[in-house]
Amino acid sequence: MTEPSASTSVFRSIALAALLISLGNVASRVLGLVREPIIAAYFSRGLEVDAFTLAWTLPNALYELLISGAVSAALVPVFSEYAERDRDEFWRVVSTVITLAFTMLVIASALLAWQAPLAVALLARPTESVLQAEAVALVGWLLPAVTLMGISGIVTAVLHAQRRFLLPAFVAAAFNTGMIIGIVTLAPLVGIKSLAAGTLLGASAQLLIQLPGLRDAKLRIRFDLRHPAVRRILRLYAPVTLGIGFSLIGAVIDRWLASGFPAALSTMRFATTLIQFPLGLVASAVALAVLPTLSRQSAAGDEPAFRATLAMGLKIVLLLILPATAGLAALSQPITATLFERGAFGAEDTAITALALLGYLPGLPAAAIDQMLLFAFYARKNTLTPNLIQGAAILCYLAVAVPLAEGTSLGFLGLVLGNSAQWIGHAIITAWLLQRSLPLGGLRLGEATMKGVIASGIMALAVSGIAALGQSWPPLAQVAVAGSAGIAIYTLLAIALRLEAATFLLNIIRARLGRTPSS
Repeated sequence: MTEPSASTSVFRSIALAALLISLGNVASRVLGLVREPIIAAYFSRGLEVDAFTLAWTLPNALYELLISGAVSAALVPVFSEYAERDRDEFWRVVSTVITLAFTMLVIASALLAWQAPLAVALLARPTESVLQAEAVALVGWLLPAVTLMGISGIVTAVLHAQRRFLLPAFVAAAFNTGMIIGIVTLAPLVGIKSLAAGTLLGASAQLLIQLPGLRDAKLRIRFDLRHPAVRRILRLYAPVTLGIGFSLIGAVIDRWLASGFPAALSTMRFATTLIQFPLGLVASAVALAVLPTLSRQSAAGDEPAFRATLAMGLKIVLLLILPATAGLAALSQPITATLFERGAFGAEDTAITALALLGYLPGLPAAAIDQMLLFAFYARKNTLTPNLIQGAAILCYLAVAVPLAEGTSLGFLGLVLGNSAQWIGHAIITAWLLQRSLPLGGLRLGEATMKGVIASGIMALAVSGIAALGQSWPPLAQVAVAGSAGIAIYTLLAIALRLEAATFLLNIIRARLGRTPSS
């Protein structure tokens, strides 16, 4: 009886951490759904937003290459081990990592600012000279935010390693708040440069919000490259650079192809915002909550517990992402209209953006599951395999995107479908390779998937019917009525079909509310 009790305790702690992260993600995603419509209202789809999206690709790539990829793959697993042992040694390791990261970010940002025209030329077709010029003008405004974002990312890893999830959970919300303030206050004065100013303001906010979590920190400037932990981080991170390199190649190809279609980059940006909402709310929250536990279980060699923890994380993701995908498909038009159709963003913009959203949706469940599977590799200190997979996933993208975008009348929608193919291909390959080293049979994942698909399908039919009956209603009313009905229907179906993750989460909520007797 001891082992099930211990497992339940672990799952409960993960569920609570995921709930906390979800609260932050809710705030972040809601603010993101405020930020993007504000951008759309001021600038709609077109050259200015295309140029900003192109320009942001460069500093964001720098952040991904130097910091973001290392957080889950190397920093959290290594920091987690030291956080449980010698605290002084832990802070020595953190100090060295922050010092090195700051130095690299400043140097790399300076080099990118110097070579901005050349870098932008790699992202846009030679025929798009006006787009290139607009993007180059924005790069210099955006680069100072990279260093702030990088240090913030490391602080997030430090706090997660100590199981302090509250402040990091609201980092993205702080960033979006800064962007919104910058856009609203400066757009009438400086136009599209207000997005760059908002980015810098948001990057500052996401670092400042986490500083109270370092109240017990013992930080100082250190360049101890010979420390064993630093070498381990570098060894774990080295393969990640390969995967990020593949991602950068994919991003360059995607941006280059999209630059040939008017307003494609901005349309894809707005449609992706709707995809990122459930992806961040579900997959990121669960995966970030599970990673420290998986890392400790892997370090302890407790394979049964590792398998059970990963399986429950996947079941929770499936429970939530499948109905989200079905609901977005059923309500793509009214949701897009509700969020974006105002100011400079008209009905035609809504129709095209909703169509792009539908093209992204087939890859949404795959992307959500994939994030959990990748974290399983990272927790087992295997950073090479998942990053090699990225190369194969880009081939999936190219095989679908190039023929459809260049050889058919779909235009940029072919690129959207290519992105979905990339997500699906990546998830399938990742699951196959993980299964070879960590058999997941007997954990009822197939059952959870089938039940989730059935419940989501029935819900989508009901939601579509309600939306059709309310075609004359304002878009917001369609979303509110049909969406609420869909949530109720799916909840009842999940309980009726006895989805394990639904039962588990309900028990956790009841226990927290004190409605179940303690065992």
